[in-house]
Order: sequence, then structure tokens, then C-alpha cells
Amino acid sequence: MKLYRETLTPQLLKYDDFDDRGEVRYLPYLMYFHRASYRSSVINTDRLGFRLSRGPGGQTASAAGELPKGPVKLLMGSSTALGIGATNDGATISSRLWTTYAPSAPWLNFGGRSHNSAQELMLFLFHQHLLPEVEEIVILSGLNNLALSLLPEWQRGEDGAFFFSGEYFEAMDELRAKARKPAKAPARGLTGLLADRKPAAPAPRRPAERKRTLPELIDTAAGLTGRHLDSLRKLVGPDVKITYALQPMAPWLREEHAPQEKLLFEELNSLSSNGSFEENYGIIASIEAGRTYAEALRVVAEKAGARFFDLNPAVADAIKPADWLFVDRAHYTDEGHEIVTRVMAETLGLS
Repeated sequence: MKLYRETLTPQLLKYDDFDDRGEVRYLPYLMYFHRASYRSSVINTDRLGFRLSRGPGGQTASAAGELPKGPVKLLMGSSTALGIGATNDGATISSRLWTTYAPSAPWLNFGGRSHNSAQELMLFLFHQHLLPEVEEIVILSGLNNLALSLLPEWQRGEDGAFFFSGEYFEAMDELRAKARKPAKAPARGLTGLLADRKPAAPAPRRPAERKRTLPELIDTAAGLTGRHLDSLRKLVGPDVKITYALQPMAPWLREEHAPQEKLLFEELNSLSSNGSFEENYGIIASIEAGRTYAEALRVVAEKAGARFFDLNPAVADAIKPADWLFVDRAHYTDEGHEIVTRVMAETLGLS
């Protein structure tokens, strides 16, 4: 029997291939980014891994690909901005903005799958030399920083956790263990030397941590977001308009989900080997938690010289109970992309 994600959202099988962990491109500083020059009927990337945006008259544009003459606008963020769930490149938010809702300039897709706010900043920092004049930046994000704040302190560190950070630190522990030199021994021949060697130290034990409260999680996520927004503002200067939009996420949007969403969410829970979504993320996954987080983000965004909008209430007001927006709790159907793009353009005054 086929899964609902195969019958209701067959495009996700292409995203599974696109995100194959065996094909991940591990990059200096950025850690990881998308497969480069990827081709499919669903998602396509340029020579550096940026997803193509599609505009009027069949035009395409991307940071390391074709660039129309004149200034551009950027849609930054994580996988929601990238457009996971869309059935084709033309259905993503950057493409719908360029084609229909804010067509005054091309919108480039600067979304990075599984990126946090630090990686969103670095993606721009490392590739701004490819860009013409940037008129405006919209960052559609927020969920990843809050979800990653649930990870233990040894993974968060000073600069925040990132996805796969546990695997990274475990690999570094193994590397350190291999590099440790054995204790020096008296020159008593090979037998004595081997006998006096100390075994490599085992990987360090990680201390147990108490569960953090929602205010603590929000403080961590919003603090990192504000720091990186401030860096982005200093990087682009005072004349580039920056807007931070908290992404619509299913549990932040409404309590009663569309019938297709219920089937998909329940199936995802049944397939998970690490517990249900509610068990892992319940503390951050409610309308009240989303609104509290939004207010914290508003403060840090405005302090950094960026506008802020929580898109969840606006999208909630624009939909009917039966509207099917989500392929999972964070990524949209084509209809979801269309509604979010329209509401975002209207709410943010994009042109």
C-alpha cells in the first residue's frame, strides 16, 4: 500500500532524491548546501546549488546562473523559502513574486535547506559578489532557529546549533582521538613501548541537561536572529530594505487542519523512529507559542533596522477550513505557496 505522501504529494519523492544525504555537498564555513546543477521536473539548481526562479515570459534567474539586467530582490530563508513541496520551480514563492505579485524586479531564491539564521547570513556574505544591485531583501524564516534551540548546550555553543551538528561533533571527537599521541615510554624495545602506550581517550561524556522552558528557547532563537539581522544590515548598508517575515507553520496557523494535512501529519508521526512531532516539538508548536515568538522577533528585528511581520495571523484570516496548504508542518502545497505569496505581498507592500 502506498503512503499518503506518495499519492497526495508525489513531488516529495523528487525532493527526497534532491536531499539524498549521500549526495550532500559539504562546504567550508557554510557546512552544507544543495546539489549543484540538479535537474528534474520538480526542482532545478544552478552551478552552485541555488534554485532557479522563473519569471514572466519564461525567464529564469539565479545567483550563479542567468541574471536579467538591472537590480534584483532576494528571498532569503531556509527550506520554506527554497520551496520544498512545490511541484515545480515556477510554483515557489520567489517565482510567484516575480511573475505575478511583485514583478517590478526579478526575485532570486536564496533559500537554503536546513539552514539557520547564521547560515542564511553566510550564504549571502559568500555570494554577494555575484549579484547586481540588490533593492530589497525579504527573509522568510524563523522555525529552524527555534527548533534548533531545543538541542543541548554542547551543540548550541555560542553561535547556535545547526542541523546535523550532533554528527559533526561526534566526527570531530573521533578525529581528536586519532590525533592524540601516545604517552612517551622508555626505550626498552618494541614490546616495552607497546606495553606502555595509553589507549586513545574515549569521546567525552555529554552532561545531562534539564528541559528548557519556552521563554528560554525563544530567547535563544530570537537572540541569534537579531544578531545575524544586525550583521546583514551592516553588510548591505542603510538603503536596502530588509523585512523579516515569520513563516507560516501549520501548528502556528490553526488548530484544525485540512483533511489531507491530517492524513499526512498522522502518517509522518507513524513513520518517525524518534517519537511524534508533538513529543519532540510540542513546546514550540502551538498558536500561543508562535505569537509569543513573533513578538520577541519583532523586537530584535526592529532593533536591527528591519521590518517585521508575523504572516501566520494574516494567512489564517485568508484561508478556509478545507484549504490544503501543507505537505508537512513547515512546507507548502502549490496552493499553499500561492496563498502565502499573495498574503505576503499584500501584507509587506511588495511591488
